Amino acid sequence: MNINQIIFRNLKKNIKNYYLYVFALIFSVALYFAFVTLQYDPSMDEAKGSIKGGAAIRTGSILLVAIVSVFLLYANNLFIKRRSKEIGLFQLIGMTKNKIFRLMSTENFIIYFSSLIIGILIGFSVSKLIIMILYKITGVDAIATLTFSAKALIQTVIVFSVIYLFILFMNYFFIKRQSILSLFRILSSTEVKVKKLSIFEVIIGILGIVLIGTGYYVSSKLFDGDFTTMTELFLAMTFILASVIIGTYFFYKGSVSFIFHLIRKQKNGYLNINEVLSLSSIMFRMKSNALLLTVITTVSALAVGLLSLSYISYYSAEKTARDQVPADFAFTDEKDADELKDTFKRNQIAFSETKIHVLQAEANVKEILDSDLEGMNFDPNVMQLSVVSDKEIAGIDVSPEETVFTGYSDILKKFISFKETGEIKWKTKNESISQHFKGLRKEHILPWYFTSGGLPVAIVDDTVFNRLKQDLNPDIQQESSIYIGIDLKDEKDIEKANNIFDTLEFNETAAQDSLFNMLSTQKQTIGLAMFIVSFLGLAFLITSGCILYFKQMDESEDEKPNYTILRKLGYTRGDLLRGIQAKQLFNFGIPLGIGLLHGYFAVQSGWFLFGTELWTPMLIVMLVYTGLYSIFGILSVLYYKKIIKEAL
Repeated sequence: MNINQIIFRNLKKNIKNYYLYVFALIFSVALYFAFVTLQYDPSMDEAKGSIKGGAAIRTGSILLVAIVSVFLLYANNLFIKRRSKEIGLFQLIGMTKNKIFRLMSTENFIIYFSSLIIGILIGFSVSKLIIMILYKITGVDAIATLTFSAKALIQTVIVFSVIYLFILFMNYFFIKRQSILSLFRILSSTEVKVKKLSIFEVIIGILGIVLIGTGYYVSSKLFDGDFTTMTELFLAMTFILASVIIGTYFFYKGSVSFIFHLIRKQKNGYLNINEVLSLSSIMFRMKSNALLLTVITTVSALAVGLLSLSYISYYSAEKTARDQVPADFAFTDEKDADELKDTFKRNQIAFSETKIHVLQAEANVKEILDSDLEGMNFDPNVMQLSVVSDKEIAGIDVSPEETVFTGYSDILKKFISFKETGEIKWKTKNESISQHFKGLRKEHILPWYFTSGGLPVAIVDDTVFNRLKQDLNPDIQQESSIYIGIDLKDEKDIEKANNIFDTLEFNETAAQDSLFNMLSTQKQTIGLAMFIVSFLGLAFLITSGCILYFKQMDESEDEKPNYTILRKLGYTRGDLLRGIQAKQLFNFGIPLGIGLLHGYFAVQSGWFLFGTELWTPMLIVMLVYTGLYSIFGILSVLYYKKIIKEAL
């Protein structure tokens, strides 16, 4: 048999055994090429909108390279160790290490660059679909075209060629460093199987659970007022990150073995075949893979967290925009509003108008506060608020002795919490007006620039409003301002009306806002971020799933003699397969479950900074991630099924 025949036979064998690696490589290339194509597509200018958008795409491509590089280098390291006996046999038959390296490099070159070519072709064919998805998410009204980018091709080839060179260096040093004897021992030494649970491992196991629980607890208190300064917040976040990651490592190093040891002890050591194949194997293997599983769990939590937060922002975009601009068009200058209304009338666009006079006043809200404002740059004795009359607010009637707050949000609740009742004192230039606080409403009635960064708006009786107006504090406001909101009666006219709004020239010193423009801007910014995060999350998912699958391939080969013995003892394929299914449920379910739990607590601690809805977007992300992740568990069961079939 000559060298070419050996290369051909090895090539055929490796593709058959490592088809998922080839798939993952093709997928990674296709994903990267399609993503990089976005940078150079001429129709992307509208989607990017600014240098910031282009920078986000470039940053995403760099992160994608990092993810793919780590995965390919790890997978190559795993595969070359699996082929250590083969390398040892080549040396025994007289082949030099340099010749073995050339043989493996040639074989690897064919697999790698064939996958690269296929991946580029697939990436090009789906690039139009990806651009269409991006346009849909960001709300860009443009026609997607299938454009081949030579720059994207060159960049992809260069990046993956550099990764290939690293793979070659890794293989070269591995072959040069190992002796014939060590090559035959590598597989048996890669997994450390400890038969007895030590006191140290019990302590580590308990400590891991305590650290994770402590991290979760601190994260739930992150924005509850316990940490008021930036230094305290930074230290708290650092503690949470360190506690959860170290706790996760300890969990895999000791907690899993400790918990399963308690289960086994409860059964007095009498385990059925399912428990032998699942619990016993996991007890001893997870601790040797603790670092790898910690990385996979952390990556999964990061992917779920970022995807959830970006989808929360996107899902809440319309509600957020409506809270900031409560009408289709908002003005603070009556002449500007009149100009737009006259233009609408000439173009036969039906509308309704809302006018609200607004003044700024200082209030002593100390008695109604349910939180400490230390470090928040707010003085509860002289808090400046916007005040409106109940006469101009539909559906609200306030007595002369009462004040109602409106425009209260989830994010404000986290920083400034109010009681349901209490006394509030309005301070003018010459007098102080005491009133009874009558609670909070979530409805936003004024645009964002009237609310001093998100503070509620006070609604008072018309007589009280006039008293405040007649005795304004000149340090705050010389005269009352006005908010004019214009709402269209038919939403079908919104684009036509918005085009008119964009073409008119308004007073530059006054504020004007279009709800349509604000929503479009938010959708483009948030949509682009969600698109990039989704790309990276998909890469995280594929790489971590493949790595776990490759580990299961290794374990199945190691345990093949055990299956042979069990088959000879009379156990059927079905008996063994049920045990394997339980094992894969733990192998894939534990990292996934802990990752989802980490992701949930990360999202739960600060989701209100990103939007108005938590559960629906977060659950959708988690269900989709779990569904895609489960595919690798099913593939592992199918691979084990083949190994069990070959065991006898």
